[in-house]
Amino acid sequence: MSASGVKKVVLAYSGGLDTSIILKWLQEEYGCEVVTFTADIGQGEEVEPARAKAQAAGVKEIYIEDLTEEFARDFVFPMFRANAIYEGEYLLGTSIARPLITKRLIEIARETGADAISHGATGKGNDQVRFELGAYALMPDVKIIAPWREWDLLSREKLMKYAEEHGIPVEMKRKGKSPYSMDANLLHISYEGYDLEDPWCEPSEEMWRWSVSPEAAPDKPTYIELTFEKGDVTAIDGVAMSPAKVMTELNRVGGANGIGRDDIVENRYVGMKSRGCYETPGGTILLKAHRAIESLTLDRESAHLKDELMPKYAELVYNGYWWSPEREMLQAAIDQTQEVVNGVVRLKLYKGGIMVVGRKSETHSLFDESIATFEDDAGAYDQKDAGGFIKLNALRLRVAARRRGS
Repeated sequence: MSASGVKKVVLAYSGGLDTSIILKWLQEEYGCEVVTFTADIGQGEEVEPARAKAQAAGVKEIYIEDLTEEFARDFVFPMFRANAIYEGEYLLGTSIARPLITKRLIEIARETGADAISHGATGKGNDQVRFELGAYALMPDVKIIAPWREWDLLSREKLMKYAEEHGIPVEMKRKGKSPYSMDANLLHISYEGYDLEDPWCEPSEEMWRWSVSPEAAPDKPTYIELTFEKGDVTAIDGVAMSPAKVMTELNRVGGANGIGRDDIVENRYVGMKSRGCYETPGGTILLKAHRAIESLTLDRESAHLKDELMPKYAELVYNGYWWSPEREMLQAAIDQTQEVVNGVVRLKLYKGGIMVVGRKSETHSLFDESIATFEDDAGAYDQKDAGGFIKLNALRLRVAARRRGS
């Protein structure tokens, strides 16, 4: 065991500059063995090069895993059953990925006998909170090493100097890479930093990766049909798909129609405001369609209560409490409502917009045409009943008005 008391640490490792420096720093400062874990959660970049970089750094235990199906099935889909949106805009693309990465970090720590984990999140952001709350919930006595809260390498210049001194390869030219801090997964891609640090600055068209601008989208609408079973999409246009395939296809068709761009100033958990831009084409479509099928199949009071609970659910995800008992309690309640959320939704996508143009459920629709019709309903609904209903609900208002002398 090293002088630090840490014998082995599992590092969330991308193979980029920051985590490559962290890897070396852990080896030097903590004198411990490092296990690297690289997750493919649909970020669209090759993850295998991380293996060669880790091997070159002397790492003996290297984990590189494709988690896209688990991510979509066990994290993205459950979150969309709740229709979760943070602060009315953010579809939680980064937030929902952290619980899965944390889960695997802890599982690998147990598998390898490690007593610590490490991440590259800074002391300014939300991710440090999400990683660490999740880790403590899953492994209460784990030691967490957060280099950005310990070292003095707090500038780009210091990082570059450290890399040079320790022989860590650095790309001196960006070779067309984005100047933004980006985070991508199967649900979204986010952009922060550079000119986005001025909230008055409009993002450049060149920044966006997954979508065309609404102006450049096709001049003819695209129609798609989504089949829902217990609140989850199981087929697109009648073709059965796995959760990850569903998200991939919705991202493709949504991006091609200019859907899913957002420019948000959000309140971070650590107390500061942060401006970020997001592309979430598949999630934007999924949210619209899910609400449409729920409008047909959920009882009114269940739907309203679910909407009241949604902001709390979203806040829990955003703030890193995925592995908390309160999130699990809410999830159980939400999932119970989804037993009846079955059917098909037809959508019209056009130049950044989504319109629901059809919804049906052969087994669980609560829409009764004989009651809702504006034509002769053959006695299905007695309109005289409305008078008594209104007077009963107005009784307290009338009593109060009389007291005021109105």
